[in-house]
Amino acid sequence: MNNLFNYLNQNSGAITIIFTAVVALSTVVYALLTAYLVIETKKIREVQTEPRIEMVIEPLEEAINIIRLRIKNIGLGPAINVTFNPKVLGGDEGAKKLLSEFMDTTFFKKGLNYLGPSQKVYSKYTEMTKDFEQKIKSIFQFEITYESVTRKKYNEKAFIDLSEMKGMTQIGTPNLYSIAKSLEKIHNDIYHITTGFKKIKADIYTRTDREKEREIMNKRIEQSKANRKDSNS
Repeated sequence: MNNLFNYLNQNSGAITIIFTAVVALSTVVYALLTAYLVIETKKIREVQTEPRIEMVIEPLEEAINIIRLRIKNIGLGPAINVTFNPKVLGGDEGAKKLLSEFMDTTFFKKGLNYLGPSQKVYSKYTEMTKDFEQKIKSIFQFEITYESVTRKKYNEKAFIDLSEMKGMTQIGTPNLYSIAKSLEKIHNDIYHITTGFKKIKADIYTRTDREKEREIMNKRIEQSKANRKDSNS
């Protein structure tokens, strides 16, 4: 034990230096971790207020040959001062005509002041059965600019290529559309009944019918008893 104390006394300076270095290193590591956490927290906060605009082709559910452009804010924060700058990349005159059909909406021309999270807006639609060969070759680029609530500016590009729709088919009627049509038919039937336009067809079972049925049943019972007596004799 004495040897240990003597060793510590003789090397106290070196031990102090080592201990100080460990404390300093720990302090540096702690500071770096704190800085990293601050950065990550800032990123999380930005994500929670950051908008993200998506533009895609969307066929109508009940008619796949009718399409339109869907613009949706898929981010967690609202988009402010949204503008659209389109450009034709392929398709020549047919593409220009199709673009003018899509762009025949006010928000494409003037922009959107506000597009909330998950909010959607749609362009005008076009029927692909008309001038199909020209429309299917169309390729567009949309430069979309907007801001977040913190005034951070975004500049993104969306590419719309109608050739991706080649070979798309639809089998049967979409479920939601079928349900909607069935509900509409039920609504019309109820309306016609309540207004007297149509009457319910029903077979009414009266007291006379019940008495006749009871009489027939009694005759069958009496006949059955008579047959048993004849067989026993």
